[in-house]
Amino acid sequence: MDNEYIQALRKEVKKEFTADKARYWHTIGVAETSACLAMRYGVDMQKAFTAGLLHDCAKCYSDEQLIEICESNNIEITQAERLSPYLLHAKAGAFFAGTKYGIDDEDICNAIRYHSTGHPGMTPLEEIVFIACLLYTSPSPRDKRQSR
Repeated sequence: MDNEYIQALRKEVKKEFTADKARYWHTIGVAETSACLAMRYGVDMQKAFTAGLLHDCAKCYSDEQLIEICESNNIEITQAERLSPYLLHAKAGAFFAGTKYGIDDEDICNAIRYHSTGHPGMTPLEEIVFIACLLYTSPSPRDKRQSR
């Protein structure tokens, strides 16, 4: 995975979020925060940036669509996810990372899969994307002031 591929992926993600600019900027913030945390903790920065970039790639689907995507692709749905189907965007996102964006790296896909719920024994990459998503909420009051 090289910088040229990541830049192409970034353009693709921007196109996907044309109608939701706040989601796009959140995604960029999570990708950049993930890369910074990766650098600090000795984790592969490209993997962290890529996982952050794709972590919400299924966020634009409705609850019903997420259930359908998961059921039709044999992705397990827990009872908690049936009660809160928006959580499925993470599992669907991991699926799309592989099928739509050509990501065949299990570490990246797992970081996307667990960025909302976490799980015991998370890898450093999974922890980084999980934390980056919690840390980076956009637009922050600071972002709003700077854009005026």
